[in-house]
Amino acid sequence: MKLNSILFPTLITLVIFSSCKKEVKTETPVKTYPKLAKAEWFIGEWGNKSAEGELTERWKKENDSVYLGESYFVVGQNDTVFSEHVRLEETNGKLSYIVTVPGQNKELPVSFKMTSTTDNQITFENPKHDYPNKIIYNLVEKDSLIAEISGLKNGKPNTERFVMAKK
Repeated sequence: MKLNSILFPTLITLVIFSSCKKEVKTETPVKTYPKLAKAEWFIGEWGNKSAEGELTERWKKENDSVYLGESYFVVGQNDTVFSEHVRLEETNGKLSYIVTVPGQNKELPVSFKMTSTTDNQITFENPKHDYPNKIIYNLVEKDSLIAEISGLKNGKPNTERFVMAKK
């Protein structure tokens, strides 16, 4: 009887302790996109009105690795003379500015790779593209930027600047 009074509580204790496993949690590491984060100031609506027409550029975050942009230039009330769609995408640690322009390049996207960045400037280049082959975004103030495209146009060096304010 004495053996049962010692054995039974010991057995119960062993069963309780053996059923309690240490739970191992494995968390999936959060993937970050530091190069895309440098362009966070793109997000929003930018524009400029001039005698020639109205330029609008809109950027939004699609997901953690992609920003979507669109820009268009309207003359008069509703005559859109230029438009483009842009995908700013970080893949495998590289940031690409992928632009599609209706009526150009057989509607195929053209990719520009980020070649340099600071807190207020990002440069993208594609030396194989005819024009432009360089795109630079400069954040002048938190509510103003200058987008610049450059390269050879009709065999001559050319640069176009687009000054925009945040709307």
